[in-house]
Amino acid sequence: MAPPFVEHSWYVRRALTWFVALPVMVVGSQVAHGLAYWWAYPLSDLRAAVLAHSGHGYLAYAPVAVGFLVAAELVAVAFAMVDRVRGRPVRGLPPWAFVLIPALGFTLQEHLERLFAYGVFPWWAVQEPSFWRGLVLQLPVGLLACLIARLLLKTASAVARAIRARRGGQLAARWPDFGRRRPGVVVLPRLAPLAGAAAGRAPPLFVRL
Repeated sequence: MAPPFVEHSWYVRRALTWFVALPVMVVGSQVAHGLAYWWAYPLSDLRAAVLAHSGHGYLAYAPVAVGFLVAAELVAVAFAMVDRVRGRPVRGLPPWAFVLIPALGFTLQEHLERLFAYGVFPWWAVQEPSFWRGLVLQLPVGLLACLIARLLLKTASAVARAIRARRGGQLAARWPDFGRRRPGVVVLPRLAPLAGAAAGRAPPLFVRL
């Protein structure tokens, strides 16, 4: 059985990976959501009417939400970089998570939008032309979000390696390694002729280090 601190560290690294991936997933799902309505309703007037009628008024606050998600992503990447500087590996997520979770989120979003707009459960939402298009678009957009999340984690790891290498170089410069010095020869001064009688007990002329 693993020690408690090891299990805690595993859960922290897993949560950190989700913290990096979720903002990318949400943004990707909303991009697919918007593209689905562009695809289903090419005419701008018709599309605007459908969005207004189906409970999409909250999209007016989309810039604020995107700004919050970008800030959360920057914080998550910074935490991942700090974790790598400390020598802890950052766990990854499988690609299917970037497709399955946004697809489930899109399905829930479409039903909640109409539930709040009409006050009854919108069982007919799956029959609308924007629904299946949104599900289809979750696949390529989700894979693109997976690539972006992995790129962010790789960038954090690269910056962490550079910081660790710089710290290692500073420590090496401050504390030189005396154990790797090559052996040398030290020449001692010659003894006077009168000391020849005591040569047997005199120090040698050459000392190998």
